[in-house]
Amino acid sequence: MKTTLEILEAVAAGKVSPTLATQQLAGAQVADLGFAAVDLDRQRRNGFPEVVYGAGKTAEQIIGINQAMSAQTAPILTTRLSAEKFAVIKAALPQAVYDETARCMIVGTRPTPASDDYIAIVTAGTSDVPVAEEAAITAETFGNRVERVYDVGVAGIQRLFARLDVIRGAKVVIVIAGMEGALASVVGGLIDKPLIAVPTSIGYGTNFQGMTALLTMLNSCASGITVVNIDNGFGAAYSASMINQL
Repeated sequence: MKTTLEILEAVAAGKVSPTLATQQLAGAQVADLGFAAVDLDRQRRNGFPEVVYGAGKTAEQIIGINQAMSAQTAPILTTRLSAEKFAVIKAALPQAVYDETARCMIVGTRPTPASDDYIAIVTAGTSDVPVAEEAAITAETFGNRVERVYDVGVAGIQRLFARLDVIRGAKVVIVIAGMEGALASVVGGLIDKPLIAVPTSIGYGTNFQGMTALLTMLNSCASGITVVNIDNGFGAAYSASMINQL
């Protein structure tokens, strides 16, 4: 497949008509690997490149997608990737870096944040940290400064007040909580910034794998709270990044 530059050079040389070039350019934005149609134009359209969801894909498929994206995209983020798959991938992509807690892989150098604005990522408990780290790695990969405020849940609420200055200084806040999910409402009532709440599947039986926390957050009486899906640290960070870079 010709690159965008090669197609434009052919038009300039009179070898390709503008009509044909338009058709070729449309095709050049998708890398057809057979098992995946990789969207190479997403960064131009949306501001952020396509992110690879590692769960359900083989190591070989993830390698192929990363290689297809490498000419136009840096860094490349893969989420929900197991350590076992990464062990296979590392041989083909030696420059790849893996975060086992976040279950994320990055190929390429993360950009330096363009401003001092930052995203505060707040967790209720240590058990919520894997989801928080998925959010943190995603936000950092998209060029954001991140401040982590972990294990400040309502069972020991004095811990939250001790870090409130950091949370209030953020441009946008992500609050991650399982159990009953009350932390999002508490933080939402103490700040004047957008808050993205992430329910987690952490909790005993009637947490229902995150449904209880999800419903608590959706029914919060604190204003300015937006709720994403259960355990969706990536989705929260994506939205927070868009807000932080406005």
